[in-house]
Amino acid sequence: MKRGDEGGRGPHGMWRIGVDSGGTFTDICVADEATGDLRVWKVPSTPDDPSHAIARGAVEALSTATNGAAAVVSYFGHGTTIATNALIQQRGAPTGLITTEGFRDLLEIGRQRRPHLYDLQADKPPLLVPRDRRIEVGERLRHDGRVDKPLDEPAVRAAIRQLERAGARAIAVCFLYSYVDPRHEQRARRLVEEELPQAFVSCSHEVAPEFREYERLSTVVVNAYLGPSMAGYIERLGPRLAEAGIGVPPHITQSNGGVMSFATACRQPVRTLLSGPASGVVGGLEVGLAAGYRHLITFDMGGTSTDVSLIEDAQPKLAGELDVHGYPLKTAALDIHTVGAGGGSIAAIDRGGLLKVGPRSAGAVPGPVCYKLGNEEPTVTDANVVLQTLNPAHLLGGRMAIDRAGAEAAIGRLAARLGLSLMATAQGIISVVTATMAKAIRVISVQRGHDPREYTLVAFGGAGPLHAARLARELEIPRVLVPRHPGILCALGLLQSDLKTNYAQTRVMLLTSESVPRILETFGELERRAASWFDDEGIAPSARRLRRTVDMRYAGQNYELPVMLPRDSPASVLLKQLTAGFERAHEQLYGYLAAEEPIQTVTFRLEAVGLVPHAELRPCPVARDVAAAVERRDVWLPETGRFVTCPVYDRERLAPGHRLAGPAIVEQMDATTLLLPGDVARVDPLGNLVIEYER
Repeated sequence: MKRGDEGGRGPHGMWRIGVDSGGTFTDICVADEATGDLRVWKVPSTPDDPSHAIARGAVEALSTATNGAAAVVSYFGHGTTIATNALIQQRGAPTGLITTEGFRDLLEIGRQRRPHLYDLQADKPPLLVPRDRRIEVGERLRHDGRVDKPLDEPAVRAAIRQLERAGARAIAVCFLYSYVDPRHEQRARRLVEEELPQAFVSCSHEVAPEFREYERLSTVVVNAYLGPSMAGYIERLGPRLAEAGIGVPPHITQSNGGVMSFATACRQPVRTLLSGPASGVVGGLEVGLAAGYRHLITFDMGGTSTDVSLIEDAQPKLAGELDVHGYPLKTAALDIHTVGAGGGSIAAIDRGGLLKVGPRSAGAVPGPVCYKLGNEEPTVTDANVVLQTLNPAHLLGGRMAIDRAGAEAAIGRLAARLGLSLMATAQGIISVVTATMAKAIRVISVQRGHDPREYTLVAFGGAGPLHAARLARELEIPRVLVPRHPGILCALGLLQSDLKTNYAQTRVMLLTSESVPRILETFGELERRAASWFDDEGIAPSARRLRRTVDMRYAGQNYELPVMLPRDSPASVLLKQLTAGFERAHEQLYGYLAAEEPIQTVTFRLEAVGLVPHAELRPCPVARDVAAAVERRDVWLPETGRFVTCPVYDRERLAPGHRLAGPAIVEQMDATTLLLPGDVARVDPLGNLVIEYER
């Protein structure tokens, strides 16, 4: 049976599992295909080997969901930070580079632009390939693909032997204009496989077949650098899943929001660098659409960082170029902006004597001070414990004890250095982290021509709902949507993700009636490649979807804007559609048009999507009585400058029809939600908490 032919849900006892491996916790969501029932679970992450927490958490979650009864796993999806962590912590494999004669130092020269123009102490990211492992060989293609100089095969063999002596375990191959004609790179790959078969090899035409040499070079180097780490991780995870009784072929989330096989992830780990955050965007989109909202800002605040993304009219934005810790990458990715602001972000005093929160994080180990795992530096979570917005006794539904006295002592030490009271310091930590997150949302909205007042904030992650109401007021976002299971929405997103792959081809030409046949020819080539991928993955014809995009610019501009093109646009209207789409995008972003300037097409993109069954979001039983608080707690609210007695509600007891007035606290196993004075919350038919406030 092909994917997409399944029709209805599977038989009783068939379960789908989504696991998101985060920096602090590993989140698991399991769905019963027969009933649509969703169960969630969280376990502490095991940073030294994430596969331990993944396998253990999946077993615990499934056993809890089935009361220990036998179950068959029909799908396993996984979001991972293994590639991201290897890149950030510089734990990739020793890598070598074989490149065109004269371009050895391009990796080090990079671009002239700097992210912080006036920072005289700004550092470049560490070089992943030192100069002695960057080797030039004779070869040259022209911009149109004609061979100017044949590949010097003896020089390639000599380079491979030199890299072997230098200890390289991975080799990147990047030749000039290989995106036009990859024959030289393909031959170099075969030579590496002959001379050094144990090495991981990556070619630029495979991972980034488009122009801009530096970015393409950076992408293939990062892919090679991460290859052995990803392969080793998957070699460990596969057997552990099998031991846990999960025999179905597993999938990993890509940065583009889709999933791919483990085999593909081994070949192209660079596509997993936004694995976890991307599944959060997918989950936020599915929850938002089901609740009736199409214009969304997803806000995922976890233990280490915050990820935000904008969704316009149910379409997530794609990034024109990805930058991960200073390394520019040409790989398909959702437009996600990340800042170092999470529950574990450490509060400290900077060189100017001011309070600073993040980007350093206590992570899962040792975690916040209140976890009692050895950390002594105060974090955002500790501030919330002191303010009592978080339960000062326990978290995770009572499974994790909290040391409030330890949190107070840590923040007290910081308060003494700042000359502030304990509560003022805790309040200051929350204010600083809120400002950091508000700035991140402005980057993806206001700075790109979008008004946040026209969007709904979807708050999730373990810490997102706790900070969302305050963040919405800061940005005048009218509505906050807290999903039924906010702490594991990334894991739920894995059960909503389709198979995806992306194709690209750079062809710079003026947009005229004469260029229309070549545009159609280019998309025809990409669609033939997509058809082959669909066949290899076993995707049924009825489950195949294609999305066409053209990167365009005015002649003379340096950067492009993506323009969507309807799937079956006839040649007679294609020119008009592309022109109108580009002008709309240009005016929205820059505020003007240059109607007299010629327009160029630059890169043609095709996204191939294989639809798979999604976990169904089902309505909850309607409430029959008024929501009753399980307890009352004194909470320090910066808005009032004092402790306020607030009702505390158990999220599990809230049902559609219940309405709550702030200030109030809503607790559940995977997250805590704060309602500020003036907030009004209602539980919608799907169990989401919808928060609005008086403006």
